[in-house]
Amino acid sequence: MTPEPAPSLRQLLAFYLDAGVDCALNDEPVNRLLDNEIIAAPADSAPREARAERAEVKRAPAPAQRPGAAPPTPDAAIASARAAAATAPTLDALRALMEQFEGCALRSTATRLVFADGNPQARLMLVGEAPGRDEDIEGLPFVGRSGKLLDLMLAAIGLDRSKVYIANVIPWRPPGNRTPTPQEIQICLPFIQRQIELVDPDIVLTLGNPATQTLLQTRDGIMKSRGRWTDYNTGTRTIRAIATFHPAYLLRSPAYKRMTWMDLRAVAQALDAAPGKPAN
Repeated sequence: MTPEPAPSLRQLLAFYLDAGVDCALNDEPVNRLLDNEIIAAPADSAPREARAERAEVKRAPAPAQRPGAAPPTPDAAIASARAAAATAPTLDALRALMEQFEGCALRSTATRLVFADGNPQARLMLVGEAPGRDEDIEGLPFVGRSGKLLDLMLAAIGLDRSKVYIANVIPWRPPGNRTPTPQEIQICLPFIQRQIELVDPDIVLTLGNPATQTLLQTRDGIMKSRGRWTDYNTGTRTIRAIATFHPAYLLRSPAYKRMTWMDLRAVAQALDAAPGKPAN
């Protein structure tokens, strides 16, 4: 039997991408099969060659971990996020607090904070779930393929990024674009809630099921909740809110673009019917 040829570097990279491995946590690989007791053994109890090999192992970097005390419990992290978010008087202050927040483990695996994009004075605020790979690289929400589709969706009702404000429930990219855990969502929730309070839009448009269920406090799926007006209460003001499909979902299921167009028309009509603060 003829052995299969070894995979090329391109084939290996394609395999890693398909498996969701598209970012590295360290510059050097870490061999997790090594016996820690062997690494810690006295240097004079083995031949010179073994000691040299152990020295190389000791120089291998450990997995990325921020210095300091042990990470807080989820309940403590949620309480800390609420307390920090409540003290932010402006969006710039909120962003600075989030840059320093240590309570969410996603911060240590993401490249950067993805805070927001657009006009902080906008009447329409769009909220998605979490950043993807492209957003993690650029530090802005919705800049990949789904972002280009979102731009087209906005243009269809006469808007662009200079006239809306865009953010995510989760400001750090989950590794491999996995779904954020309920704990991660609850930890980050106070930050997006405070962001909405500070922007104070006339309408909030949630994109996709996770953002809709989280912000609008519904257990209905996106098929049932989309296109339906509801109220979002900031504690000081009630804002009209509506849900539609996430652009990434529309890329996979273009048949639902027609429903999304209906939702966008409803948003445009609501903006025209109730003029508020200027969008630019």
